[in-house]
Amino acid sequence: MPRKTTTSLIRTVAPDRRYQSVLVARLINKSMKDGKKQKAERAVYAALEEAAKRLKSDKPAEVFEQAIKNVSPDFEVKSRRVGGANYQIPFPVSGHRQLHFAYVWLINAAREKKGMPYSERLCLEIVDAYNQTGTAFKKKEDTHRMAEANRAFAHFAR
Repeated sequence: MPRKTTTSLIRTVAPDRRYQSVLVARLINKSMKDGKKQKAERAVYAALEEAAKRLKSDKPAEVFEQAIKNVSPDFEVKSRRVGGANYQIPFPVSGHRQLHFAYVWLINAAREKKGMPYSERLCLEIVDAYNQTGTAFKKKEDTHRMAEANRAFAHFAR
């Protein structure tokens, strides 16, 4: 596999059935466990409907898009060994990678919560991301804070 992402490696995902949104389809695919897509679909749709209801919105897909936008990171840090020392070097994050991080952080934050069904946990995390609070948003803030703290080592980036 090449180090740089080529356009041939980027998969096209068909939009989901209900909202005709590629972002929602990707959330369904990333939420899926053991190939059980219908179960993931039901949970995601229930979470989106409930999140929109709690935020008093008519458009669940737009609420989700805003939540993803709020959680997407602009910078990340990568370890690089320079002259016997390891440095955390900040790098800007490209579009597909931003979305990947946002989905992973959102889903992991929802899965870490216990004591309620997955759709409810995902709903709470989407509402928190929309309001710029919660575990996934905190992960983004921590990543940005690390990048800002190590800004002095940016000249080591290739």
